[in-house]
Amino acid sequence: MTTQTMETARSTRAVRLATGDGWVTVCDRSLLTPGRGVAALLPDGRQVALFVDRAGRTYAIDNRDPFTGAYVLSRGLVGSDGGRPFVASPLLKQRFDLATGACLDDDEVHVPVFEVRAD
Repeated sequence: MTTQTMETARSTRAVRLATGDGWVTVCDRSLLTPGRGVAALLPDGRQVALFVDRAGRTYAIDNRDPFTGAYVLSRGLVGSDGGRPFVASPLLKQRFDLATGACLDDDEVHVPVFEVRAD
């Protein structure tokens, strides 16, 4: 495999997030395991939690737990409630919808979500 072919193969497996400055590549898709989270640091210093569900859909939410202020959501337990994928905070166990960021246990709380492209 040539260097150019390897670069092309690598770039087609990238996970990109939409930010105010455009699309940012955060990791290689092969680093994501269904049912487990990964934390990534954006160029502006924000932390994101990336997830892939068992159907292969990729999600990105802010990594900060709004109830404790700790950056731990990437370490939470992934599940679903009525077909809605969520992550449960590893600290106080509040569940956050991975598609919308809404807290399933407190209607007034949410975390930011990011649009994701996983090539």
